[in-house]
Amino acid sequence: MALLINDGCTACDACEPVCPNNAIAAGQPVYIIDALKCTECVGAEDEPQCRLVCPADCIVQNADFVETHEQLLEKYAQLHS
Repeated sequence: MALLINDGCTACDACEPVCPNNAIAAGQPVYIIDALKCTECVGAEDEPQCRLVCPADCIVQNADFVETHEQLLEKYAQLHS
């Protein structure tokens, strides 16, 4: 699954620089995650880095983008080829 930033976002900017896929950008009023680029850090890290640094605990699963671990790995490989 891709991740999603909910309305609890405080726009602190902690998540954007740690994303290995450049999937996070400033939105209005909260940050947004591009589901087509989000691999939950599969391929780069052991766990989603944005969740580790988020002080508002507002990053959740995006139920509209259900993907297997293998699909996330493939997406990561395509993004970084």
